[in-house]
Amino acid sequence: MGGLSIYLGVIVSLLLGFSLTDWATYKYFFIALTLMFTIGMRDDILALSAKQKLYSQFLPVSVLVLLDRTFFDSTYGLMGYYPFPEWVGMAITIFVVIILTNAYNLIDGLDGLAGTIGLIIIASYGTWFFLIGEATLSALAFCFAGALTAFLYFNWQPSRIFMGDTGALTIGLLISYLTIKFIHTSYHLPQYHSYRFPTPVATAICVLIIPVFDTMRVIILRLRKFQSPFKADRNHLHHQFINLGFSHQKSVVCIATINLLFLALAVLLRNQGDWLIFGIALTVCLIINFSLKFAQARMAHGRQN
Repeated sequence: MGGLSIYLGVIVSLLLGFSLTDWATYKYFFIALTLMFTIGMRDDILALSAKQKLYSQFLPVSVLVLLDRTFFDSTYGLMGYYPFPEWVGMAITIFVVIILTNAYNLIDGLDGLAGTIGLIIIASYGTWFFLIGEATLSALAFCFAGALTAFLYFNWQPSRIFMGDTGALTIGLLISYLTIKFIHTSYHLPQYHSYRFPTPVATAICVLIIPVFDTMRVIILRLRKFQSPFKADRNHLHHQFINLGFSHQKSVVCIATINLLFLALAVLLRNQGDWLIFGIALTVCLIINFSLKFAQARMAHGRQN
């Protein structure tokens, strides 16, 4: 239940830093965040089944989408500019937020991993919002980044505290929220704005590459074996590094480095098309995946000999 310390630390910071106007503006976001926090705490205290946990998340996500009015309203240049009917945008957003929130939860398998990846993602968004003058969103992001930094001090192996679903679901929802805000805001910035990313969807995928790549990878592997996508296994990206003999710390550093490399890729290719960025990102992910499999096969062959 390390998420409890993260949540309380952030709330205390925001009580000191946010004005009443800020709280009023983001009231539905905080309601949704608190509901997701409560679901995570309930699961940590009295475990929910995978389906129960999934279905219960529709309440906070619906609050975020329907009441806070945070949803995708177009393809944002991915396939030209095609505005969505409101109900379509809301449905797509609910699906995406549920997927991203749980994708982040799924990477919480090593000491320090979820905290490190969460810190990289949230600090990246916080920096960008600061640069474009969105001070409130930037402050919100950096409050969570600060809480995660403190949390990591106690969560680094050998850890004395764990994030649990209390923290992972809460951080996952925040990351989903910041992602939607980034995509929408970046696309609608003036065309020649210094910090505009013309392809915000592809850029966001690069920022979120670890949870997105890891989740897609394990789901594909499970479906190939005719198993439920909810079935737990040891096919996650961090398990592959552990299988190669890496320690928890080295595995976390390697995975964090991959995330940072994709951030650099997003910046370097910011003026390229979505599909080119997607293609390069997919190619790099496949190279990483097959390199890990090849290294494990060589290790197993060496042991047999």
